[in-house]
Amino acid sequence: MTSTVRTPKQRLVALDILRGITIAGMLLVNNPGSWSYVYAPLGHASWNGLTPTDLVFPFFMFIMGISTYISLRKYNFEFTRHTAWKVVRRAVLIYLIGLVLAWISLSFRTWFATANDGLSFGSHLWTALTNFENIRLLGVFPRLGISYGFAALIGLLMNHKHIPYLIAGTLIGYLVLLLVGRGFEYNETNILSVVDRAVLGVNHMYKDNGIDPEGLLSTIPAIAHVLIGFCFGRILLDKDKDITAKMMALFRIGAVIMFAGFLLSYGCPINKKVWSPSFVLVTCGMASLLLSLLIWVIDVKGYKKQFRFFEAYGVNPLFNYTLGTLLSILLSYIRVPIGDKIVSLHGVIYNYGLHSWLGDYPSSLAYALLFVVVVWLCGYGLYKRNIYIKI
Repeated sequence: MTSTVRTPKQRLVALDILRGITIAGMLLVNNPGSWSYVYAPLGHASWNGLTPTDLVFPFFMFIMGISTYISLRKYNFEFTRHTAWKVVRRAVLIYLIGLVLAWISLSFRTWFATANDGLSFGSHLWTALTNFENIRLLGVFPRLGISYGFAALIGLLMNHKHIPYLIAGTLIGYLVLLLVGRGFEYNETNILSVVDRAVLGVNHMYKDNGIDPEGLLSTIPAIAHVLIGFCFGRILLDKDKDITAKMMALFRIGAVIMFAGFLLSYGCPINKKVWSPSFVLVTCGMASLLLSLLIWVIDVKGYKKQFRFFEAYGVNPLFNYTLGTLLSILLSYIRVPIGDKIVSLHGVIYNYGLHSWLGDYPSSLAYALLFVVVVWLCGYGLYKRNIYIKI
């Protein structure tokens, strides 16, 4: 990672704020006080369907597509050794960050799982640190890295006028694959599960009825997802249109895509875990509508100060999300003695603090909100100094 200092006016504020909303949302829904007490809107759909929580990750990927267009524009979208290296390097770094976070979490889990195996301290530590046969190879960061890498290379290699056709062809082809491969079955007969188990192996997958929600095949429509954002980036940076015209274009096209996704859902269910084509269209459309609204509120009407909380998240999104993920791991696995018990820091804050005051559901939400604020305080220091951490 590298850090740079820039002036705020160099950035698109509405885009930063939408990005910040998604990062704060991802941390909020991933860190309840207790998974047994989560309000319905803060939980994912169990299979088919859509909840507010299901929007945050695809919204971020849509924004990543816009940001990719903005970053590649500096190089006039010319494929050179320099630009290709920067794209591949960034994609690999994002993937590796996810792998390292997965390794840290797995090491803690293995340490506690083997605590009673009679191992010496050195052997116990070595076993925990080298449990690579059970590390998850995919996940949020790996999906971001892979999707960004392919989308950016396509943006450098392909005429941008042809990218919408590539997106349409990709989503149609993936839909056919789902329909013929039992892609909407929530079990191990699903083609996505079959491929992941054959290529990755069960031990390297997320365990959810055999379905890895960030699996190999479902990464294909995720790349198309980022490419849709890339196309919207072209609209957003059109020099021939003023800000109001851009806002209206985002609104109109976003509405069309969203309604097209809802119509498609009658034959292709909206499903985040398989990243169905209808899910791609609906969430990209909604993200575009929200972005157009934020442009109107912030850039047209000038209400910026009211969104400063999210802007602090949005200027360093990957850093803040990485920090939040690492903090979540440490709170879950660092344990301290409380009376005659050994309790995680998470348990100390939630069970011995918030829950005793607020009860089940309110305390679980309060913990998540507190978590978001703590990460924000760290990111706010960088924001105040106009320091942007680049990967």
